[in-house]
Amino acid sequence: MSAELEAKMEKAVDATHREFARLRTGQASPAILNDVKLEYYGAQTPISQIATIKSPEPRMLFVTPWEKQFVDPICKAILAANLGLNPSKEGDGVRIAMPILTAERRQELVKMAKKHAEDGRTAIRNLRREANDVIKKNKELPEDESKKEIENVQKITDKFIGAIDAALAEKEADILKV
Repeated sequence: MSAELEAKMEKAVDATHREFARLRTGQASPAILNDVKLEYYGAQTPISQIATIKSPEPRMLFVTPWEKQFVDPICKAILAANLGLNPSKEGDGVRIAMPILTAERRQELVKMAKKHAEDGRTAIRNLRREANDVIKKNKELPEDESKKEIENVQKITDKFIGAIDAALAEKEADILKV
């Protein structure tokens, strides 16, 4: 049971990491464009599946589509995503300069990061509650074994909440770094 619980909690931590990756810091990260999609032969497709996204400089992204006719649609999709980015066509690709963040915007991003971290902690706590309910409902388990299992679930929960807290501290430092 604990391996299954750990796998579910690991997914919650991974989801929190993905949310953190979407938060724009002063550094250019290809993960910022993960949710940007455009029409690609009749299907909404993420940019990362039709182009290469590189960061040639710390505050610059360069998107090179595999098919040249998608340069303009990529620009339009990035603008439509309302990420606060201003893409520009350059040759066979799209250059995106990351704007410098103001102190106020940095504080907003920290608040968003804390909200994502709390969502992750809540998901882990819900998994803990479900695991504890299963243990309590198992009448075949002796009382002392039941208590040991509940303590084990709490240790696993603490480990994963600690992982989220560490990721939050790292993201906060990254956001506030000028």
